[in-house]
Amino acid sequence: MKAPQQAEPKAASAPAIIPLYAAGFTTAFGAHGVAAGLGAESKDIGLSLLGLGVLLALYEVAEIFLKPLFGSLSDRFGPKPVIVGGLMAFAAASLVGVWSGEPLFLALARLGQGAAASAFSPASSAAVARLSGGKTGTYFGRYGSWKSLGYAVGPLLGAGAILLGGFGLLFAVLAGLAAAVALWTAIAVPRIEPLPRPRYSLLDLVKQSTERNFLGSTAVLAASTGSLGAAVGFLPALAVQNGLGTVGSLAVVTVLAVASSLVQPRVGHLRDTGKLPSRAGMVGGLLTIGAGAVVAAVVPLFGAGAVAIYLAAVMIGAGIGVSTPLAFAHLADTTPKERLGRTIGSAEIGREMGDAGGPLLVGGVAVAAGLPWGLGALAAVVAAASLAAPSRAKAPVGTSLR
Repeated sequence: MKAPQQAEPKAASAPAIIPLYAAGFTTAFGAHGVAAGLGAESKDIGLSLLGLGVLLALYEVAEIFLKPLFGSLSDRFGPKPVIVGGLMAFAAASLVGVWSGEPLFLALARLGQGAAASAFSPASSAAVARLSGGKTGTYFGRYGSWKSLGYAVGPLLGAGAILLGGFGLLFAVLAGLAAAVALWTAIAVPRIEPLPRPRYSLLDLVKQSTERNFLGSTAVLAASTGSLGAAVGFLPALAVQNGLGTVGSLAVVTVLAVASSLVQPRVGHLRDTGKLPSRAGMVGGLLTIGAGAVVAAVVPLFGAGAVAIYLAAVMIGAGIGVSTPLAFAHLADTTPKERLGRTIGSAEIGREMGDAGGPLLVGGVAVAAGLPWGLGALAAVVAAASLAAPSRAKAPVGTSLR
């Protein structure tokens, strides 16, 4: 079914859209800053490995179940109130962790943060798409760049806050950041009116969930995010095995995130100007990730460990930086605007499953055959996922597909 065509907002100015980038930074900082701190301080707060795993998973579990729901709410009421409400809820959940470092309260804070991020994350993506003025690649490239910065500096900022004032200070910083971004969004981001939505039958929903553009874009997002999760976890471990030490191993993650952050805005611009087809870029990005994983797996065996690991980090980061904004932009351009929030929220489930599945794949194979084989398995799966990258398709009314 088709909804009546309505005029979309023109491309937003920088002051109007930067708060959305800050929201992306907030969710990335919250996810990785707290996770890194929990891993480093697990013994001091009385966590077993199982307890640590549960605390780390709560954020992602909440997102898997709630993102489609909040995405639908952003379609129904407009993205802005969902973003502001989600950020305020994130601030409130963070305050739970300010007052106590006990595992129970940390679990409640972590679960609340994940639920709140489930609201403002897909709504922010939908708002970026609605405010892009047809330049979805450029705007998603910038949005993804800010999220990558959150992944890069989140663990460093989290470690600094814990060192200065424990988990209480870290959660206080997150609460203050989320509240400030909520206020900024409320003031600076224009209201985006919800669009008329047709009634969808169960058959319509099934068709929408099995469209090539949706499934292909989601597969690309799952593969790139799974590679990020695996690389963040296992490249530092590989670095330690090759004698790089603690600082050198942590720097690998920063190199990866910075590479991704630098690439994304440029890739989005190339797509919007017609110089980089979406499918070719997605396939090339995933194959670059796979090649980086192969470099990390094979080259250290020949004595060039440090160089190979940093080269692999750059390649994986660049591949993620190419494939991710192109997949989001393609998904946004092939989805009717009145259901952008629900569609992006549903696609985010694939990302979260990739985020969990990538490390599990590498870790499971590594236990059986060694880490190089685990990285090789990752390369094979990512290369296979490139076959699912969607091709050019007719865009919905009111969009421009490149």
